[in-house]
Amino acid sequence: MPALVEEGRAKVNLSLRVVGRRADGYHDLESVVAFADCADRLTLEPGGELRLATTGPLAAACGETSDNLVFKAAKLLADAVPNLKLGAFALDKVLPVAAGIGGGSADAAAALRLLAGLNNLSLDDPRLQEVALATGADVPVCLFSRACDMTGVGEQLLPLALPSMPCVMVNPRVPVATKDVFRELGLRNGELLVGATDVLEAPAWPEQGASIADWVDVLETVANDLEAPALRIEPVIGDVLEVLRNSAGVKLARMSGSGATCFAIYGAAAEAHAAAENIRRDHPGWWVHAGTLS
Repeated sequence: MPALVEEGRAKVNLSLRVVGRRADGYHDLESVVAFADCADRLTLEPGGELRLATTGPLAAACGETSDNLVFKAAKLLADAVPNLKLGAFALDKVLPVAAGIGGGSADAAAALRLLAGLNNLSLDDPRLQEVALATGADVPVCLFSRACDMTGVGEQLLPLALPSMPCVMVNPRVPVATKDVFRELGLRNGELLVGATDVLEAPAWPEQGASIADWVDVLETVANDLEAPALRIEPVIGDVLEVLRNSAGVKLARMSGSGATCFAIYGAAAEAHAAAENIRRDHPGWWVHAGTLS
């Protein structure tokens, strides 16, 4: 059987509200999630025992195989589905690690899609959904890799009709652990940040056919609640945001997820590519991608 291939597209949080922290310690969120046109590439050679090899420019940042989310997702699915066919995974790693763009989660989701295809499982199979959430909070949204409003701890997904948005994504090559950012946020178990009034006054997301300007207008009314604690941990995030916000043609710039990757939205692809070239020239040590979010 020929090798199977999937892409793990980068996830970008256009907004991220922390609703509160549950009694069990998990955080309830609401986030508008989009996906970028930059991705890791995951290949599966069917047959034999579960294996994983990592290559690519950022392979060294992936750590031990046993800790990789691809490996974790595959093992959990094998536990949930009797006689699951497995094989050898090969991950070409190009997305930054611990970067707030769900790179590891996207890779795990790609692994689940590959195993689902190999074993004739629907992506709506409850076992697949349970394994996705057990692997990580961002894995369910990455499983489908389409724009949506994500709520709860990541398990509730409402599809959104997002236009194609020219963007620049920048990571200063400084890893930021999500657990550290939430610790810095400092919510106690059972503490709420958003009350009933806030929920009732939450913005209505634009419908099918809305323009980039329509979306930017609404997104400007919400923020990323993790930006401030992430900035306290890694102040260089502020430098990235300043560079993006000062670029020509920018419509909106903020941090994605728990950082340190930041993004900017532009009205035209030419503006995004020009901004990216300037940033690469002035900050050669940063990871920079110009493309689209959708």
